[in-house]
Amino acid sequence: MPTYELAFIGAGNMAEAIVRGVLSAGLLKAEDMIVSDPAQGRRDLFAGLGLADTADNGLAARAARRLVLAVKPQKMAETLAELGPVIAADTLVISIAAGWSSAKIEAGLGAVHSEFRIPNSAFLPRVVRVMPNTPMLAGAGVSGLVKGKFATDDDLAWAVRLFQSAGRTVVLNDEGLIDAVTAVSGSGPAYFFYLIEQMAAAGVEEGLSEADALLLATETCAGSAKLLTQSGASPRELRRRVTSPNGTTQAATDLLDARGVAESLRAAVRAAAERSRELGK
Repeated sequence: MPTYELAFIGAGNMAEAIVRGVLSAGLLKAEDMIVSDPAQGRRDLFAGLGLADTADNGLAARAARRLVLAVKPQKMAETLAELGPVIAADTLVISIAAGWSSAKIEAGLGAVHSEFRIPNSAFLPRVVRVMPNTPMLAGAGVSGLVKGKFATDDDLAWAVRLFQSAGRTVVLNDEGLIDAVTAVSGSGPAYFFYLIEQMAAAGVEEGLSEADALLLATETCAGSAKLLTQSGASPRELRRRVTSPNGTTQAATDLLDARGVAESLRAAVRAAAERSRELGK
C-alpha cells in the first residue's frame, strides 16, 4: 500500500521548485512526499523541507501513488528500466524530461512486468508529460502539459493542479507541440537573462556602475513583463507606445532590425525546438 502521495525521482532545481510550490499552495503536506536522488546534499535539502528521502529509486516508486520523473534526459533510459519492474499498474507517472515522448516512456516502463502485478495482465503506464521552466523557483513558472495514450482526464487534471501550485499552465492536445513549448518557455528564461546581461554590460560601457546598470536592466525588464501581463495590450502595441518618432527608442530598434536581431531570435527558438526533437530520437 503506498505511503506517499507523490515521489520525486531526481532532486534537482525543478523538483525543488515544484515541492516549494506544492508546500506553499497547501496542495500536499511535506509528509505526503518522498524524494530519491544519489546526491546526499540534495537529499538533505529536501529533508530540510520535511520530505522523506532515499537514494533508492525503486523504494520511492513503490511507496508512492504518483511519480515525477525529474532526472536528466540522458538518465531516463536507465531510470525507466529500474522503475518498470516495481511501479504499480495504477501509478501516475509525470515526466519533465525534455525530448522523451510519452510513447517512449510508456515503452520503457511497460517493457517488463513485476511480481506485484496480476500475472499476464496488460500494463498500460499512465503518463503525463510536462515542460516546466525555472521561474517556478519564484512561484512564477509556466508549464505545458499533455497526456499520454493511457493517462486519464483525472490524471491530467491532477498534474495541472500540481504545476499550477508554482505558476500557470497550458494544456496541449498535440504532444508534438511540446518541442515548441520547450523552445519558447522551457529555454526562454535563458534568452531573457541573456538580454538583461547585455543591457547591463552596455550600461557599464556608457559609464554606469555594474550594480546600477544591473538594477536598471533587471527592474526595467521585470516591470515591463508585469505591465505586459496586466495591461492586456500586445507586445507590439506596448513597444509602439514607448517608441517616439525619431527618438532614442527608435534609434535602438532600427539598429536591431538592421542587424537582423528579430530573425536571430526566431532562429534561436527554432534551434532549441530542433534540439528537443533530436533528444527524443
